[in-house]
Amino acid sequence: MSTMYAALLRGINVSGHRRVPMAELRTLLADLGHGDVATHLQSGNAVFTSASEDEDALRAELERAIEARFGFPVDCLVRPGAYLAAVAGACPFPAAELEGRQLHATFFDRPVDAARFAALDPAAFRPEEFRLGERVLYLYAPEGLGRSKLAEALGRPALTRGLVATSRNWNTVAKLVEMTRG
Repeated sequence: MSTMYAALLRGINVSGHRRVPMAELRTLLADLGHGDVATHLQSGNAVFTSASEDEDALRAELERAIEARFGFPVDCLVRPGAYLAAVAGACPFPAAELEGRQLHATFFDRPVDAARFAALDPAAFRPEEFRLGERVLYLYAPEGLGRSKLAEALGRPALTRGLVATSRNWNTVAKLVEMTRG
């Protein structure tokens, strides 16, 4: 029995740095023995099937392979399709009524306690809002991520220290849900 996974690579192909061509990422995943490999966009989104049920082991294997192939480390998160579908289903904001650029999901490598963000005053960032889910932070930024003061505050090193985190806009989240359904 195989499980469909999404691999979320952090910080690649940004302004020509840390280049990981998607064709080479697909080949790398296939060389690792994974099936049904596909990528989405150039920002480090891949889906694949694996007989393994250990997302941490898959993540570690992928990180080692990327560093060996490309010569630099890349933080990755590997999540089963069922998890991504649950994240989409649990979205506390009206995703269907928003543009994809207005809603983002930041995925974390482990559960995050709300106390980590307690110092942020939600009223200071209105109409922007965030909510925590299971290893995910949902961000509503009506003017988009590039203009978001809340996204900037949430990304401060004091709040993200010790975490692996990577964000995707809602269009990408929805596409990954679709792709991991098979």
